[in-house]
Amino acid sequence: MTAHSAPTATVLYDIPGPHTRKRHRLYGILATFLILALIGWIVYLLFDTDQFTAAKWTPFEYKGIQELLLRGLGNTLKAFAYAAVLSLVLGAFLAVGRLSDHRPVRWVATVLVEFFRAMPVLVMIFFIFVALKVQPLPALVAGLTLYNGSVLAEVFRTGINSVERGQHEAAYALGLRKTQVTTFVLAPQAIRAMLPTIISQLVVALKDTSLGYLITYEEFLHAGKLIASNLDYDLPFIPVVMVISPIYIGMCMLLSWFATWVARRQRRNPKTEAVGVGPAQPGTLMRGGR
Repeated sequence: MTAHSAPTATVLYDIPGPHTRKRHRLYGILATFLILALIGWIVYLLFDTDQFTAAKWTPFEYKGIQELLLRGLGNTLKAFAYAAVLSLVLGAFLAVGRLSDHRPVRWVATVLVEFFRAMPVLVMIFFIFVALKVQPLPALVAGLTLYNGSVLAEVFRTGINSVERGQHEAAYALGLRKTQVTTFVLAPQAIRAMLPTIISQLVVALKDTSLGYLITYEEFLHAGKLIASNLDYDLPFIPVVMVISPIYIGMCMLLSWFATWVARRQRRNPKTEAVGVGPAQPGTLMRGGR
């Protein structure tokens, strides 16, 4: 006699009822109203202080100011590119150290990770710039690399440890060494799950490049500060902020969108779907089946 298995469902919360849906809809309407009211109030203040007059926006038509902004944006992207690549490399090395079978190596890697994760980024950048007398760009990149690399090390370590133990055992049964198991078996599977988190951490690194203006690195925010200091009307920094902020937000949103896109593709990837979810098919070996 053939037994038919019912579809397996994984529900982490109760499906909201009609009253709950109405309450959530009300909360959404109220939140939207409050956000629109806040935006309206800000726009009103900007008009009330004459921030949209032609005199305050004409300077941005000058070629010199445009070139200054573009140069600052280029320097920001350059610092981010260096910091992103070096953070990934440092994170990989520290993760390997944390996973090492040798206790001294594991201990040193753990101390480095915990120390640089706990240290504020600005403190590290200032220390490298002032105490070690390093140039602004290397100081900024070094500070960002030490912090983000230590955070990524924990992301890598957690991702590798999250791979099913059976993968380890099968690889070792084939005679592979630990380095080969990590490189060719565990890391490729872990990267697929870690990629959205990695990209999200790189968003943090991109935003933190703005700390470079505190050590006179001529990045995007520093360029805006130079422009505002040379304008001869009241509150000159507000138009500058209105120009710079959308570009910063746009770059961060682009990276965040990429992380969301990657996560969505992983969920759609049949290789990442959970085993045993959905109706059982004839001849399928089910968990716990007899």
